[in-house]
Amino acid sequence: QVQLVESGGGLVQAGGSLRLSCAASGRTFSSFATGWFRQGPGKEREFVAGLSVSGVSTYYGSAVKGRFTIARDNAKNMVYLQMNSLKPEDTAVYYCAGDPGRAISTSNSRDYDYWGQGTQVTVSS
Repeated sequence: QVQLVESGGGLVQAGGSLRLSCAASGRTFSSFATGWFRQGPGKEREFVAGLSVSGVSTYYGSAVKGRFTIARDNAKNMVYLQMNSLKPEDTAVYYCAGDPGRAISTSNSRDYDYWGQGTQVTVSS
């Protein structure tokens, strides 16, 4: 059984930075594609970033491209989301997700079988 646990959320002022972490148990991140999604108040779940199984290819949603970076540490079996230049509209619950069926990450949340419980990120103006 695969479990994903996010951490690192919090309250930050606009323009600030946060780094989210996702820890996996039961399977290594190098064996499945990984994605970060977010869901703001009253909004649908949105793709934020993705990482291929190889760890080489990265993908970003248009709203965060150039500001967020996804990365993986195989030795620690962790995936990170570095978020810079945060904006109030980035406020959301952020989820780490895993797709064991593909080598590359997709933006469709229905493709992902593994989900963490989420971590709240709040950006004040």
